[in-house]
Amino acid sequence: MSILSNYVPNCIVRAEVSCPVEDLAEKKIENPKEFAEKFVQAVRIAEIEPFRAVTHNKGIMNGVDAVVLATGNDFRAVEAGVHAYASRNGSYSSLSHATIENGIFTFWMEIPLALGTVGGLTSLHPLVKLALEILNKPSAHQLMQLVAVTGLAQNFAALRSLTTTGIQEGHMKMHLNNILNQHQATLEERKFIHTYFENNSISHASVVEMIENLRK
Repeated sequence: MSILSNYVPNCIVRAEVSCPVEDLAEKKIENPKEFAEKFVQAVRIAEIEPFRAVTHNKGIMNGVDAVVLATGNDFRAVEAGVHAYASRNGSYSSLSHATIENGIFTFWMEIPLALGTVGGLTSLHPLVKLALEILNKPSAHQLMQLVAVTGLAQNFAALRSLTTTGIQEGHMKMHLNNILNQHQATLEERKFIHTYFENNSISHASVVEMIENLRK
């Protein structure tokens, strides 16, 4: 029993962002007040509905795990501890939270993290060393902050899509790019195909057919 637990609820990292609601306006958010209200509602659903919370938190961990893996830390230990923390009140719930108070939109997350930047793979694996150099050789404390911020940013991006254009749009763009990469499409082919599928449904067969037609 030399390893007691990967659950570290006494080592909590908090990432938070806030701004006036009107500052949320951008190309796909013409009505920032409506967007902020939908965003907060989406988070609230994940706070009370475990079926939604699982996918919601999975999106957060897409960002968290990427940095944890890149820096040679144990993502399985982090995953286990984080999901245990999400269930600490007896029901699985959202890791992130959002409010609108006095015209200020606030979005934050708290997760348990215990990471290192010395020893293990950090000094042995060349790509881990490179990743840490890209991050300006952070301390363990700084790395935990970077990981939490990445998870929060990932969650914001997902919720922004869900409450505006829908998550499917981004997924289909990625699907399209994967097909184009698979068939080694040229820059001109990519431009033409991207333009065409802005207003047409994307499927593997339809993309491949277009590539073949362009090359005839």
